[in-house]
Amino acid sequence: MVTPVNPPPLDRTSPPQLTNAWRELAATLADGVRVRVLRAVYGDPRAAAELVPRLTDRQATGLDPLPTDPAELAPSLLRERRAEIRTLPDGTRLLLLLAAADQYPVPTDAFLRAVMAARLDTRSLDAAEAAGIAHAGAGGVVFRDAWTRIAAYETGSPADRRDVHRLLARVLGGAGETPWRSWHRGAGAPGPSGRLAAELGTAARKAASAGRLPLARALTERAAALCPDPSEQARLLTRAAGYAWRAGDGERARRLAAAGSEDALTGVLALRAGNAGEAFDALVSAVVRVEAAGAGEGGAGIGAVDGGGSAASGAGAGPLPTDGGAGSAVGPAEADPGAGPRATRAGVGTGSRSPEASVGAGPRLAGAAFGGGTPPSAADSDGDLTASPVAEGEGRSRPTGVAADRASPSTVRTSPGPGEAPAGAVPVASAAVVAPAPAPAPAPSAGLAAPPAPQSAAFAAPASAPSGATATPSAPPAAVDSPVSAPRAAVATPAPTLPVATPAPTVAPRTPAPATHLLARATEAAIYTGDLRRLREAVRVADRLGVVSPGTLGGLVAAFEGRYEDARELLEAAAGRCGPGGDPTVLIHAGIAALLLGDHTRAATATLRAAASARARGTPVTVPQAMEFRAYADFWTGRPRAGEAAVVDALWQAHATGQDNGACHLQAALAMFSALTGDADLCHERAASARSYALARGLGLPAALAQWALAYLDLSSGRSAAAAARLRALAGFGPGHGHRAIRHLAAPHYVEAAVRTGDTRVARVAHADYHRWASAVRSPDDLALSARCRALLAPGAEAVDHYQVALDLHSHGTRDFERARTELLFGSTLRRLRRRTEARDRLHSALEAFDSFGAPHCAAQARSELRALGTPAGPRRTGPDTPIAGLTAQQLLVARMAAEGATNREIAARLALSPRTIDHHLRGVFTRLGIRSRIELVRLIAEVDESGGGTTG
Repeated sequence: MVTPVNPPPLDRTSPPQLTNAWRELAATLADGVRVRVLRAVYGDPRAAAELVPRLTDRQATGLDPLPTDPAELAPSLLRERRAEIRTLPDGTRLLLLLAAADQYPVPTDAFLRAVMAARLDTRSLDAAEAAGIAHAGAGGVVFRDAWTRIAAYETGSPADRRDVHRLLARVLGGAGETPWRSWHRGAGAPGPSGRLAAELGTAARKAASAGRLPLARALTERAAALCPDPSEQARLLTRAAGYAWRAGDGERARRLAAAGSEDALTGVLALRAGNAGEAFDALVSAVVRVEAAGAGEGGAGIGAVDGGGSAASGAGAGPLPTDGGAGSAVGPAEADPGAGPRATRAGVGTGSRSPEASVGAGPRLAGAAFGGGTPPSAADSDGDLTASPVAEGEGRSRPTGVAADRASPSTVRTSPGPGEAPAGAVPVASAAVVAPAPAPAPAPSAGLAAPPAPQSAAFAAPASAPSGATATPSAPPAAVDSPVSAPRAAVATPAPTLPVATPAPTVAPRTPAPATHLLARATEAAIYTGDLRRLREAVRVADRLGVVSPGTLGGLVAAFEGRYEDARELLEAAAGRCGPGGDPTVLIHAGIAALLLGDHTRAATATLRAAASARARGTPVTVPQAMEFRAYADFWTGRPRAGEAAVVDALWQAHATGQDNGACHLQAALAMFSALTGDADLCHERAASARSYALARGLGLPAALAQWALAYLDLSSGRSAAAAARLRALAGFGPGHGHRAIRHLAAPHYVEAAVRTGDTRVARVAHADYHRWASAVRSPDDLALSARCRALLAPGAEAVDHYQVALDLHSHGTRDFERARTELLFGSTLRRLRRRTEARDRLHSALEAFDSFGAPHCAAQARSELRALGTPAGPRRTGPDTPIAGLTAQQLLVARMAAEGATNREIAARLALSPRTIDHHLRGVFTRLGIRSRIELVRLIAEVDESGGGTTG
């Protein structure tokens, strides 16, 4: 089961029977497609019900992009709206056409100025208001719905549309309004124009550098429509696809991408919505091609695919925007029969027309920053996927590349556009977030690294492992799956001194090479697959080309090869680059590295900052990816309810932006949360859904995570044999089916399951390698779990000392849930040793923790131990002694979402419930808490979290 994440329908657009028809049709669609269908039709169930039967089988399953032209989305509905518009007087239709052209796809807020400049009579809008079609608002015309606005635009003749666009261009005369003026100039052009195409391309780069990616996409698409050079047109469409992807418009991006064949764009598309192995191959090819092009004439290269935010990006987009947008201004085919009033009267269309001689110069290539989205200055880093070595401007040839961008005054924005922050306020990507090339490692010494532990039958790669598995004799057991790194010296003492983290040195800002950015994407593809062979290949390519590789790449390879010392150093360097305002891509890599090092506090900080930075830069496509890895930190720190709510929200964003691979990873994370909270049915459904999708696309990471969730559920429910069997199967899975990092994280649980089933030989082998890794990274949590494994393997009273060491180490860590499990196991051991008082204390402490975490299966184990001890376990509780302790899990989830500012309809969309049901839940919450308003709810939730009771969520 994929967690339902449908957005809410719009009110007053569809009668109930059509809404019901849509719900029946929605059940036949893939989950991501269902979300994107509603998004494409502006949340209107009637339009959605009309669109679904028109989809091909490949579109219904998400293999092909959805239509983007309104005429393809809901032709019948649009026809009705057009008929309504045609009944209005000519003057009214003219005003509606002008308002529609001003609003979409590029809002320019110039309607009132245009009305004044053309001296139009706004009383004509009375007829539209009387018909319920539109009415005058404070900022202009307010249409009844999006389809009415589209119809108002499309009922105008091509000539009328061009005239209103020229009028709007004429009134947008401010220095900061250049991109918006260029848009209307392009939309008002009667045919191809190289000069206008160049102007629109320049305006698009300025918009992109200011974080206005939807505007940049529209400008670039229009530039492609006007460009007379077919090869340059293809490059512009590819660039528009990149802008669309980064802006979160995955369907349009995929359609636009079909016009080109760039390896970088193809790789990013596959990374987030296709086969991860194919994504890696395409991205590595792009790295090689970029470096080769950079060494050639003009230094042409490929910029950041997604503008620095997402570790994955991608897709293409469709043809020119015709859903009410000016992008469809050219072409008689767009006009309706009986087109309406001419707009040339009253001053309309008097704006000057630009010369249409083609300058024959295409957009230049700008080197993009490693993270893309926000360039070092407003003048450069347009985030292009491709670039032309031909300079652009006023017909003069100029050098290409970053240096050329910085030297060009024509690309510098001197003042912001409407509602836009100054370009200088945009954060700057710095070299501090780029992993330096690792220094050559010294020759291994017998005194520096312990020899690899013998391979476990459960955690070693099988003899018939695929080519991606390591086959070198020195490779460690597969239990070393964590992409973590090894320390300078193995820590052998029971309670080692924990190191103090030191801040990373400050490095002067610089713009990383485009190849570095693409290599980061290739690293993410290899992480998704879990293929060591591909990780090694990426390292070889980087070394051969002299490209700076991400620290996560080298760290993963070193960890998987058993070079724990090197791995720790590389991952520490990558994890240290998590400062505020950094590049989202680098912050995500920092979060991944911190997770592998067992530093969940730093991982949570890095991923939250990545999401915030992506939003600030206007690249929402990156947000769900950051939340993919934030989920691990929430799980380990015992916040299942809050973590689950955040993942459900991220799941909707992933589906809406066309990132179904990321949605699969999030679905596996939800299975993990269900395992922790003991919801067996939901865990099995979520895990089955995630594995089914992951195995079809070679996504080893979510496939392994889903398998681990099932094993975790078995172990916490007392089914040790079943848990051991699942973990043995996990160890045997090759690339695309399993993941070494997940196998490593699961090693302590495999030891526990193996000991309980009497297979201590395999348990000792698994623990030996895990201890070597824990000693290397010196994470207090990993060391605590290693001590717990040693206690499980120790005979009788000898285990007590190891459990005490484990609890001491847990006190310095963040894995609160694992600390509770250690107390449970310790209490059980003390009971068997007849140390009743100590056992009772430990078991009560574990029970209280499990109740607060909302983990009923683990709590049941603690109660069972207490009953065996002859001690009352006390009443069952659903949370700590806080005002929200009496809420059900569903009420608590709804209450937290409401406290965060979500409306009833937004909560209903996230939880796939009706707004009426959400209203019922909130009334129950208010009654139980004795409050009357959301303001009181916000205050109460904040007080609970501050007092430490927030772990219930």
